[in-house]
Amino acid sequence: MPAQAVSTQTQRNWWIDAILALSGLSAILSGIYFLYLPTGGYQGGRNLYYDLKILFTRHTWEDIHLWGGLAMTGVAAVHLVIHWSWVVTMLRRMWNELRGRCTPMNGRGRFNLWLNLVVGLSFSLTALSGVYFWLAPGEHDALNFMFLFSRSAWDMLHTWAGVTFIATVVVHFAIHWKWVTKVTRNMLGMLAGSKTVVAAARATARADARADAKAIPKR
Repeated sequence: MPAQAVSTQTQRNWWIDAILALSGLSAILSGIYFLYLPTGGYQGGRNLYYDLKILFTRHTWEDIHLWGGLAMTGVAAVHLVIHWSWVVTMLRRMWNELRGRCTPMNGRGRFNLWLNLVVGLSFSLTALSGVYFWLAPGEHDALNFMFLFSRSAWDMLHTWAGVTFIATVVVHFAIHWKWVTKVTRNMLGMLAGSKTVVAAARATARADARADAKAIPKR
C-alpha cells in the first residue's frame, strides 16, 4: 500500500512522540538496570553487583538515565504545551461530568482519560524525584539531603512512580498501536520519497553540468 500524505500537524506530533519514545526508552532501560542492580556503594566488596557490566558500565548507565530523563522531561513539556487546550477541555469535561452538568463519556473515552491522568501524574512524580537526585547526587549512605522527605522516601517515590509510569505507558502505546504503525509507515514513506526526489535532482544537476562542460568549445 503506497504511503499517504501526512498533515503538518501530524508530522509535528509524530516527531515529538518519536523523540519522546526514544528518550523515554533510554530512561526506562537504564531505570530497569538500577532497579535490579541498585546503588549502595562497593561496601568493601560485599556488594558483588555494584560494578556488574551489562552492555555498559554503571557510570555509563547513570549518564544514559540522567540525560534520557532530562530529554524526556523537556520533550514532554513541549508535548504538554502543544496539547494544553485538549488537557483543559478534558479536565473541564470530567469536572462537569462529576457534577452532572454534561453527558457522560462512553467507557472507552473515560478509560483513556483516566489512563492519561495516571500517565501524567506518575511521570510528574518520577521527574520531580529525579530532579531531587540530580541536585543531591550520592549513594544512600553517603548523603541524606532532606527536602520535604528523606532520601529513602524520595527513592521509593522515584521507583514506584517510575514503575507505574512504565506500565501505563505500555497500555497507552498498545491502545494507539494502529495510529502509531499507520503514521510511522506513512512518515517513512514520505522520508524515502523525499530522499528519492533529492537524489534524482542531484543526478539531473550532475548530468546537466557534464552536458554544459561538453558544450564548451575547446581552444
